[in-house]
Amino acid sequence: MAFGKQKHSKQDNEADGTDAVVPVGRGDVQGDEPAAGGELEGPFDLEDFDDPETAAVGRLDLGSVLIPMPDAGQVQVELNETGAPSAVWVITPNGRFTVAAYAAPKSAGLWREVASELAEALRKDTPNVSIETGPWGREVVGLSEGAVRFIGVDGYRWMIRCVVNGPRETFNALAAEARKTLVDTVVRRDSTPLPVRTPLPVQLPEPMLEQLRAAAAQAAAQAQQGQPPTAAPAGPPVPPVPTEPASEPVARRSQGSAMQQFRGVTGG
Repeated sequence: MAFGKQKHSKQDNEADGTDAVVPVGRGDVQGDEPAAGGELEGPFDLEDFDDPETAAVGRLDLGSVLIPMPDAGQVQVELNETGAPSAVWVITPNGRFTVAAYAAPKSAGLWREVASELAEALRKDTPNVSIETGPWGREVVGLSEGAVRFIGVDGYRWMIRCVVNGPRETFNALAAEARKTLVDTVVRRDSTPLPVRTPLPVQLPEPMLEQLRAAAAQAAAQAQQGQPPTAAPAGPPVPPVPTEPASEPVARRSQGSAMQQFRGVTGG
């Protein structure tokens, strides 16, 4: 699978002889050569831009990833046990997907390893699991009453994992929406050394934080009045990216109302 860095400039960059200047492209399942049909434009590294501030134009800035929103897309925030944002789901009429970035080696190959582990974990809950070839290489697909698809991209010191989750009837359209977002996603990976597979932090824009605080206040008020909070459907099982050891469970999440919170669907 091709990976690396490519500046967004009218002039070609000169290779320095150390790190190859190669854009993320279409990789096949077995090797590193791009598949037929030309290379994709992204995902990008923030350092691909001559002016990093331009990366935020037209994209939702979530700290470690900057993503373009699809038409009619909305967001739902997933919180960890401490109440900090751990993931942001993009909700469309076809389902939901999330894009997350992880620390990775400079060389490619982490996604291939992670994809195998995710498929093994998914088979414990969903017997109908397959590995397909997508624009960036391997994609893990699980089918039950609903469907889940894992799309991964190896980058320079980062790996993207996109989880696509929705009804089987609209799943192809949902996957197309997720790929359209991925192809124009930007990863912000600073120089801080991190263990491989460490999730890069999610940071919410201030307007979204204000909505989240309002949702928490509304949920607290409902609890005082004895009203149950509004719940979101769980959907098919979604295992986490395996860490070392690979059996680390997903924590339960709280649920809000204005910006609904998802529970971890592997932990019950």
